[in-house]
Amino acid sequence: MPQVHPARLTPHEVRTHAFAPRRRGVDPDQVREFQALVADELTDLHQQVRLLGQENDRLKRALRDWQTMHARECRPNEGHW
Repeated sequence: MPQVHPARLTPHEVRTHAFAPRRRGVDPDQVREFQALVADELTDLHQQVRLLGQENDRLKRALRDWQTMHARECRPNEGHW
């Protein structure tokens, strides 16, 4: 069964999210600074996930190639690699 991933929050969404004003609100500059920090962290994490996915694909291909190569060398009646 395929894994279902929730929609990822994008750095752009973090940077541009608007909050409703409140009577005793927070400093908007601090909110924007924090949003920028979180957005930058998300950018880094998304990049790491992408790179790890690529590395995972590369390792899977290498393992498949290795298995194929050794399967050809295996003698039919020996029953081991």
